Amino acid sequence: MTRALSQTHGVPANRFDAPPGLPAPLPAGEHILWQGRPGGLAIGLRALHIRLVALWFFGLALWAAVPLAAEGRLVEAAIAAGPTLAIGTGAVALLGFLGWLSARSTTYTITNRRVVMRVGIALPMTLNLPFGLVDGAGCRHFSDGTGDLALRVKPGNRIAYLHLWPHARPWHVTAPEPMMRSVPDAADVSAILARALAAAREVEEESANPVIRPRARGPRLATAS
Repeated sequence: MTRALSQTHGVPANRFDAPPGLPAPLPAGEHILWQGRPGGLAIGLRALHIRLVALWFFGLALWAAVPLAAEGRLVEAAIAAGPTLAIGTGAVALLGFLGWLSARSTTYTITNRRVVMRVGIALPMTLNLPFGLVDGAGCRHFSDGTGDLALRVKPGNRIAYLHLWPHARPWHVTAPEPMMRSVPDAADVSAILARALAAAREVEEESANPVIRPRARGPRLATAS
């Protein structure tokens, strides 16, 4: 259902070529902690709501067929429901194909300094989220071991919801949150992200706090008499 890309722990970027899923080579001191992509079926089920669409068309087909079937006109009931079921099947297939395309064109990357989301089918877009802009993160786990990792952005750094979708936390339109959808081994990935965020915040706190050192007393060049 989901598939992780090959692990590249501690592997520096090539000097000339950008690593897969990244817009440019990583600067010195930055390295990839994890890379992965969602599964096409997961995108279809959880973002494009294939089950709801299928249920909707099935309900319409029943609405058209049940009155005729109740009168014993089974052939006419099947004929009445057939077009609706055919359209519904086509809609579900189309949504499944779009989910597969979205998954194939998506790469999530966590480095020791940021989260990078390479998304988009027709118009690829790369979203760079340095840890300094991330106010917090949350993970919703699913029974298959996958999970959705949402990133809360600090105030003043708004990202358009339509630019992110379907890689956005549902229903957070006024304050969009980028979300890595259906990542494999979500427990491990969320732990990697939590450690990276904690390490980045420790560095920020150390750099923000002034270091005061006592002034060394050197030899006097002159003495008042």
